Amino acid sequence: MVVVAILAAGRGTRMKSNLPKVLHTLGGRSLVERVIESVKPLAPSRQMAIVGYQAESVEAALKHVSNLEFVLQTEQLGTGHAIQQLLPHLEGYTGDLLVLNGDVPLLRTETLKQLLQVHQENQNAATILTAQLPDPKGYGRVFCNGENIVQQIVEDKDCTAAQKQNRRINAGVYCFRWTDLALCLPHLGTNNAQKEYYLTDAVTQVSPVMSVDVEDYQEILGINDRLQLANAYDILQQRIKEKWMAAGITLIDPNSITIDETVELQPDVIIEPSSHLRGKTVIKTGSRIGPGSLIENSYIGENATVMYSVITDSTINAGTKVGPYAHLRGHAEVGANCRIGNFVELKNTKMGEYSNVAHLSYLGDTTAGTKVNIGAGTITANYDGVKKHPTKIGDRTKTGSNSVLVAPLNLGNDVYIAAGSTITEDVSDNCLVIARSRQVIKEGWKLDKK
Repeated sequence: MVVVAILAAGRGTRMKSNLPKVLHTLGGRSLVERVIESVKPLAPSRQMAIVGYQAESVEAALKHVSNLEFVLQTEQLGTGHAIQQLLPHLEGYTGDLLVLNGDVPLLRTETLKQLLQVHQENQNAATILTAQLPDPKGYGRVFCNGENIVQQIVEDKDCTAAQKQNRRINAGVYCFRWTDLALCLPHLGTNNAQKEYYLTDAVTQVSPVMSVDVEDYQEILGINDRLQLANAYDILQQRIKEKWMAAGITLIDPNSITIDETVELQPDVIIEPSSHLRGKTVIKTGSRIGPGSLIENSYIGENATVMYSVITDSTINAGTKVGPYAHLRGHAEVGANCRIGNFVELKNTKMGEYSNVAHLSYLGDTTAGTKVNIGAGTITANYDGVKKHPTKIGDRTKTGSNSVLVAPLNLGNDVYIAAGSTITEDVSDNCLVIARSRQVIKEGWKLDKK
């Protein structure tokens, strides 16, 4: 049995932001959400987030997380003080407590499983995650014997010059036998440079304590400023792209491509340079994205193509070609085997299969049937200054170039709109509609230059 406690009370002053540090995003999720995701496979009996700075904002941002409890730390007086806030919440509990930091977002679930396994198999009072850093400056040092039994932990600010030569650092991730920890928590002191209650002091008051070195020290890198956030993003992107390339995805020039961890890809997808995949995007097999495309929270079907285009909150079905320079947004939905060409914008619009909007058009709040052809420069005038209005276009209907469809409007099946027409009234099936001024030619006319 294990309870997880996530430290998420700090402001993060070095971020130079009004946003709590743990709510800054990394690869499509906030820092603290990434920590929560890493412990899900552990199936903890309880999850607790210890909040303080802008506690209401943090709680609101995490309200979608099921079975997450919030514990308030009104003053931020150190990690030991934060865990002291759990005493009334865990009264009578006899299992283990896993302590994580909400600003350490790169920890792998496998690492946490290893930490728990070592802790439980050796029946330790405490087990701490450690790492051998090339440059340990700023981290507390851990001193162990040959069997990884911890003998001393010293914070960086309190280290002597000799102690700072030790490269094994405390990652700030702990697993405690709660009954042992609960006994010593009330007796923590502030005899240190920061005058704070350190959780590391509790480690020295229980026994036995072991350390577990993480294989990849990058997992335990914390986020304290924007530079560290950017570095963590690089590490995360490397992981994500290596995973997808191993799964049969072609990334042409991976260094110019970014992919959120929440994106789902299928084999034989090709991602061209300077393309970016965000949010809950799904791209099916055989599709080609880019170059130069941004896709966010959207579905791209099999064998589709999206070139130099932006797609957000929308659906593109199999075999459809989008771009170059198209913009689909507001829950646009394009059927199979369509063409959405250059300089076309679709907003809250549904297109049936085998339909084309080839160039220079805007369709908003529109529902179009199958085999519809929208001529160049056609727009739906869907906004009257107060409300948005719908346009419905039937199957096999075709609009001529530079047509304006003034909503609300219903066009039937097999309707032809003459070029340059402005349509304001509904049209029934099988009609040719001409709505433009008659051409007038005045022969022999010449401008009087005087």
